[in-house]
Amino acid sequence: MPLDPRIPSGPIERAWDKARFEMKLVAPANRRKYKIIVVGSGLAGGSAAATLGELGYDVHCFCFQDSPRRAHSIAAQGGINAAKNYQNDGDSIWRLFYDTVKGGDFRAREANVYRLAQISVNIIDQCVAQGVPFAREYGGTLANRSFGGAQVSRTFYARGQTGQQLLLGAYQALERQLNAGRVTMFPRTEMLDLVVIDGRARGIIARNLVTGQVESHTADAVVLGSGGYGNVYCLSTNAKGSNATAIWRAYKRGAFFGNPCFTQIHPTCIPVSGEYQSKLTLMSESLRNDGRIWVPQHQADKRPPAQIPESERDYYLERRYPSFGNLVPRDVASRNAKAVCDQGRGVGESGLGVYLDFTGAIRRLGRSVIEERYGNLFDMYKQITGEDPYEVPMRIYPAMHYTMGGLWVDYYLMSTIPGLFVIGEANFSDHGANRLGASALMQGLCDGYFVIPNTVGHYLANSRLDQVGPEHPEFQGASEAVHCLTRKLLSIDGKRSVTSFHRELGKLLWDYCGMSRNSEGLRHGMSRIAELREEYWQNVKVGGEPGELNQQLEQAGRVADFFELAELLCRDALDRNESCGGHFREEHQTPDGEALRNDEHYAYVSAWQYTGPESPPALHKEPLKFEYVQPTQRSYK
Repeated sequence: MPLDPRIPSGPIERAWDKARFEMKLVAPANRRKYKIIVVGSGLAGGSAAATLGELGYDVHCFCFQDSPRRAHSIAAQGGINAAKNYQNDGDSIWRLFYDTVKGGDFRAREANVYRLAQISVNIIDQCVAQGVPFAREYGGTLANRSFGGAQVSRTFYARGQTGQQLLLGAYQALERQLNAGRVTMFPRTEMLDLVVIDGRARGIIARNLVTGQVESHTADAVVLGSGGYGNVYCLSTNAKGSNATAIWRAYKRGAFFGNPCFTQIHPTCIPVSGEYQSKLTLMSESLRNDGRIWVPQHQADKRPPAQIPESERDYYLERRYPSFGNLVPRDVASRNAKAVCDQGRGVGESGLGVYLDFTGAIRRLGRSVIEERYGNLFDMYKQITGEDPYEVPMRIYPAMHYTMGGLWVDYYLMSTIPGLFVIGEANFSDHGANRLGASALMQGLCDGYFVIPNTVGHYLANSRLDQVGPEHPEFQGASEAVHCLTRKLLSIDGKRSVTSFHRELGKLLWDYCGMSRNSEGLRHGMSRIAELREEYWQNVKVGGEPGELNQQLEQAGRVADFFELAELLCRDALDRNESCGGHFREEHQTPDGEALRNDEHYAYVSAWQYTGPESPPALHKEPLKFEYVQPTQRSYK
C-alpha cells in the first residue's frame, strides 16, 4: 500500500499554520459527544489527555502505573530543547531544525522536524505558566545549557530533574481535568489489544492489573503515548515496567512499524556491575558540558586516575572532534567509547568504562557551582557506586536508552489505521536515526499539548462513526484472543522463568544488534532469537491465576511481544545496508570509522506490515525528500 505522509504543500515554515487552517473543527458543544482513549500518562500521553479534556472531549486515560506521576518521563534528567535564543548565541528555529535533521543523520521527515522546532518556543511558555521551576540566571531569566550535537545553548533544565518537573506540570493539568469530570483515569490497567472495526480504531482491550479482569473499552479515536521499546534489550536505562505491548499489538492489527532498527545507545551510563543486574542507570548527558571524557593512553593502565598525569591521558573526543569535543551526538560518543575500550584502554574492573572527570570544572568554577548544576546526579552516582565524583572521576559506559523507531505515522500523527494516533517515543517521526539529547521531552510535549488536539479533532470532524459497544463481534473476538493468550501462557508450566528468557534475549540483541552490527552477526542473531522464542513457548514457567494480581503473567505477555519485536528489529537492521546514526553496520563506514550512509538506496523510512504469525513482514518505503537541509557526510570535527 502507498504511504502518504500527507505533508502540506508550500513553504515548510508555513506548513503547520496552513494545515491547522485547513483542518475541520469540532464545535465546542459537540466535543463532549466524542470519547477518546489515551494510552499512557507520561509527558506525551498526559499532556494529550489534559489538553483534549480541556477542549471538552470525553477522555479515558490508561496507565499501568498506580499514578500518572510514576510514568517513566519522570526519569529524564538533563533538559528540554527550545529555540528561544536567550543566550543570543545564534540559535533560531531554523538552526534547531537543521541540527535535528543532521543529528538524525538525514533519516527524519523534514516537515515533522520543522514543526517540532517551531512549536518548541511555545512549549517553554506553556511549562513556565504551569509553574515548572526551570533554572534561572541571577537576573531571573531562564538559564540554558548546551547538549550534544549543537554549538548553541538551547536546553532548559531543572537541575537533573527536568523530566520530573515537566511531568508534574502535565500531571497538574491532567488532575484539573479529572476533577472537572472530563478525563477518567484508569491506573494499573494495561492495554492488551486494539479493536478495529470497518478499518478504523474503535477501542482497546485492557486488563485490570489488580483484579486480573479483562475489559473492553470503546472510543471514537485511540491515542497511543505508551513510550518506546528499549527494554527489548533487557538491560537498559528504562524502568523495568516500560514495554512495547501497546504498540506491538497495534502493529499486529495493521499499524505499520517504522524504522525498528533505529535504537539509541546512550554514552553516559553507569557501567554494568554484575551478571544479575536488572537495569542500568543513566547519568545525564548534561554532565558532558563540564565533565571531560578520557581514558589512559596505554593499554591495561590500572593506576588510579589521580596518578595518571595529563601527558598520559587521551581526551579522545576532544582530540577527534575539536569543534564539538565532548558534546558530539550520542551515537558518535558511544561508538568512540566502545572503540577505546575494545583497544584495551577501558577503565574499571571489567575494562568497559571511560572516565567522566570534573576535576578541572571544580577547580575552575568551584564545587558550589557544580553542586548547583548537577548535585542530585552526583548524589545518585555516589549512592549506586560508592564513589564520590567530587573526589574521583565518574566511570561511564554506553547503554541502551531510547528508540527512534516506532509505529509509522503521517504528518497528522495518525498511523496506517484510521483513528489510531501515535505520539511521543511510541512513533517514529521526528528523530531519524539518532535523537539529539533533550529532544525527547520536546517531542512528547509538542505532540501532546499542540499537535494531537488539532489532528484528532480534524479526524473526528471528517468521520461518520456508528455507535459501537463491547458486545460488537470485533470486541468479543479481540477479548477472546487475549483470554486465549493468557490460557496458553499459564498452561505451559515449563522450567525457566520469564526473566531468564528476557535476559538471554537481551544479551543476543546487544551482541548482534547493539552498538555495531554486521550481516553475519544479524543472521546468526535472528536464528538464535527464533530458537529461543520457540523454547519460550515450550518451557516458560508462569505461576498464578488469570483472575488476580499476577505480575508474572504481565511480564510473560510483554516478553512474548519482545521476542517478535526483536526479530523485526534484526530484520530491519539486516535490510538496511548502510550506517546511519545509531544504526552502525561495520561493513559501511568511512576510513576513519564514521557512519557511511547510502542516500541513493536508503533515503527512506522502513515501514513494516504484519502479514501473519507464519509469514515474513512486508516492507513498505516512504521516500525521504530533503528540500531545505541537503544531506552531507556528517562531521563534528
